[in-house]
Amino acid sequence: TLSQVAGRFAEISGSNATAALTLACGLVLDAQKRGEPVGWATSTESSFYPPDVAQLGIDLAALVVVRVPKADAIARAGEKLIRSGGFGLVVLDLGLADMPTPLQSRLTGIAHHHHSALVCLTEKDSKAFSLGSLVSLRVHAERKRVGKNEFACGLNVLKDKRRGPTWMHEELRQGPPGLC
Repeated sequence: TLSQVAGRFAEISGSNATAALTLACGLVLDAQKRGEPVGWATSTESSFYPPDVAQLGIDLAALVVVRVPKADAIARAGEKLIRSGGFGLVVLDLGLADMPTPLQSRLTGIAHHHHSALVCLTEKDSKAFSLGSLVSLRVHAERKRVGKNEFACGLNVLKDKRRGPTWMHEELRQGPPGLC
């Protein structure tokens, strides 16, 4: 939930077809229900499919999406969003991109100061290292089909500086029309 990641630097990783985007959208929906503005930074080469996001209940008109031409500019765009203090949640859809440690440090400090959640989506295996030591919560997302149009979307906690990496979360979701 948003309250669990507020003021933290979190990473949701996944490889291949995972539930990372679905779980991130769950945070976006939670933030919007709480009246918190949400910013999403991604590259022009990658983005979510708006009709699928709207089907989850997310208000697209209230979602600030910043698309930058190069993947290494995603974190800088996110810095501008979070520095404004106007967002309860900022999602950085990094994909395979990395983020320099000094920038991670600035973003973590700003997120903590504004009590904003900073969530990075990365494409990597669960055995790969997190973005860095400043990541407070790292989860690996997985998806498995359990019915014709039903999927178990789960996350396995790999690192949690508050609770320890001993917990998991799973929820059942309907697949978007293109996945049926």
